[in-house]
Amino acid sequence: MSTKPTDGKQIGLTDPVSPSVSAYGNLPNEQIRNEPLPQGGGFEKMARRRYQKPTPKKRGKQWTILVREDVVENGQRKREVRRVPLGPSTLTRAEAERARDEYLADINQTQVGIGGAILFPDFARIYGRDVLPTLSRTTADRSRSVLKVHLIPEFRDSMLREMTPEVLQGYFARLEATPDPSAESVDKIRDVLSAVMRTAVDYRRLTSNPCERIRLKKRKLTKPKPFLRPQQFYALLELIAEPYASMIYVAAFTGLRVSELAGLLWRNVHADSITIEQRFSRGDMDVPKSEASQATIAVDDHVMERIQRLKTLEVVVRAGRATQRYKAVKSAGPDDLVFQSVKKGVPIRDNNVLVRHIKPAGRKLGIGWVNWQVLRRSCATWLDMAQVTVKDAQGLMRHSRASTTQDLYQQVVPESQRKAARQLTAFVMKSKQPVTEQ
Repeated sequence: MSTKPTDGKQIGLTDPVSPSVSAYGNLPNEQIRNEPLPQGGGFEKMARRRYQKPTPKKRGKQWTILVREDVVENGQRKREVRRVPLGPSTLTRAEAERARDEYLADINQTQVGIGGAILFPDFARIYGRDVLPTLSRTTADRSRSVLKVHLIPEFRDSMLREMTPEVLQGYFARLEATPDPSAESVDKIRDVLSAVMRTAVDYRRLTSNPCERIRLKKRKLTKPKPFLRPQQFYALLELIAEPYASMIYVAAFTGLRVSELAGLLWRNVHADSITIEQRFSRGDMDVPKSEASQATIAVDDHVMERIQRLKTLEVVVRAGRATQRYKAVKSAGPDDLVFQSVKKGVPIRDNNVLVRHIKPAGRKLGIGWVNWQVLRRSCATWLDMAQVTVKDAQGLMRHSRASTTQDLYQQVVPESQRKAARQLTAFVMKSKQPVTEQ
């Protein structure tokens, strides 16, 4: 198709001098391979309904149909005819037709058109451009790594609409059959792929997310996750210097994540409560992990006193033979941090506190496994030991679901089991009734 002649020449849809420049400037750069430019603009008007309803025929001992399908070879899209078996010849014609309709259901979807024919690496670039900048830096960096190392190499020549649940299930089955990557990494790969496919659904390139039907192996039974007993917690505090001891104290009694502690401002500290409105992690100030995390929680008096004590606290640091004194809080304005680095008053790096203070103290006590996550888990377990209701514990831990608090954070301890056993015995003995002969 061409436009009206200019200067005695026929001009096509693209300038012959600059063939890479499209006459339709609003079209995305990620045009699918070997497709003409959409007339009138946009993918939807170019999409064709490739409806198929072939007649099942007996071929040997099977019912079969001929189906036209798109395949990609060496980055080039081709349309090929393939014979698909439906079942044994013992099926009736009606049963064979039902099997045909089930097989062709996705192919005959009216919304599956040119948009779903984009190659996965091309759409991954769209995802990286539009979605990854909206995520936290750590999450975005991990997603980019998964795409680069695992997903793009595997699906380099695959179009989105070719990545069916069957294809993806086979890919994850192969991943799980190898020792590397680990089960946690396989979970992360699925999460990233699902996020990409969910974006494709939002962009109307796919009708459903094929990752929602992927099944992974159940993880092997693991040892109970560790937590601190109160005696271990107070022994740990005695070995850690300020202001880090107060930071750990607040973490254990409030369940705040370390990134939320590092981003806590003085305007977030009230008379008997704390508001979590931001977090600081790996050099970035960001919103909390989830909507449920952005909340105000009740805090007991002794915790509030420990926080307020930071304003008058001086930290002594050795400098060779001499010592230097620093205020724990350089400035306590509404927008200043509660927990500040000792020398400069900048946000505290959680990993530095863990490696330089928490881990050495833990090794001295024989609890080298202690970390920030253990402190949060200890808080949840203490709530359970104190017989706090699951709903109240969920509110304090700021989990979106109560099951997260109960199943992942609250650990069953021997004392609780013995108490449960005594309660069972008391119930049985109290309910014991003499047996009378009939």
